[in-house]
Amino acid sequence: MIGISGMKANAADRRDARFGYALAAPSLTMLFLIILFPVLSALYTSLHEYTLIAPNFDVFTGVENFRLAFADAEFRHSAWLTIKFVIGVVLLEFVIGFAVALMLNKVERFKPIYYAILLCPLLMNPVIVGLIWRMFLHPNLGIVNYLLSTIGLGPVNWLGDTKIAIWTVIMVDIWHQVSFMIVLLLAGLASLPKEPYEAARVDGANAFQCFIHITLPMMRTVIVVTLLIRLIFAVKTYDLVYIMTRGGPGVATDLLSYFIYRKAFVGLDIGEASAMSIILLTAILGLTAYLYRYMRAIR
Repeated sequence: MIGISGMKANAADRRDARFGYALAAPSLTMLFLIILFPVLSALYTSLHEYTLIAPNFDVFTGVENFRLAFADAEFRHSAWLTIKFVIGVVLLEFVIGFAVALMLNKVERFKPIYYAILLCPLLMNPVIVGLIWRMFLHPNLGIVNYLLSTIGLGPVNWLGDTKIAIWTVIMVDIWHQVSFMIVLLLAGLASLPKEPYEAARVDGANAFQCFIHITLPMMRTVIVVTLLIRLIFAVKTYDLVYIMTRGGPGVATDLLSYFIYRKAFVGLDIGEASAMSIILLTAILGLTAYLYRYMRAIR
């Protein structure tokens, strides 16, 4: 009887599994078509000499496109510029976002109004953000230089100066994306238990000591997740560069995503551009895996 019951249970489990796979099949198929197929297609293309002039896979090059990518001085420049951009954007957004989140966490009145104001930039399309700020920062007609002139400062060529352009893009990206940091960090702060703070205040701890010894340790998982998501999106920054500077002046704002676009559709070398895309994807996956392991270790 036990054996028969076990066989029936196994058969029922197999039917449930088949039913579950059948339900998941449409979603898995869409994920394959939308995510996995383009990645596999890019990997296959990166192993061939494929250009828009000769769009075929007749010549197999192996890892030659990857060797050419690493040997390309412009690619290395774009990669290093992207690293500096990501570090600058993510660190500044985190510091500003955490400071604002800590202040808003203490606010009781008009909190929905503050939320609505903060979310306005985040809800805007990056293309619209780029167009607006390109007008604001126009050297002759922009409102930013006009306001500077009212206090006696000369006009600044925000997008045309090689020393300033990348910091201008960073500033605009912070304006656009810092709300994302604020919302996630504020949600984490709102979910923290009150008991540790009450016990610390009874023991005589001040606000700074509570922040260092209670808030930061309990917020570590939220901080890592927030930084991970923001890092991934910062590495892929393309819209602002395309709209505001087109990688210029010169190559001062030629971030990796935009450089890969230029290699593919201006240089017409799809094979090498695909190799660069795979390199970028591998770097993002490696960073994600490292931060995920770190997040699991601190839980």
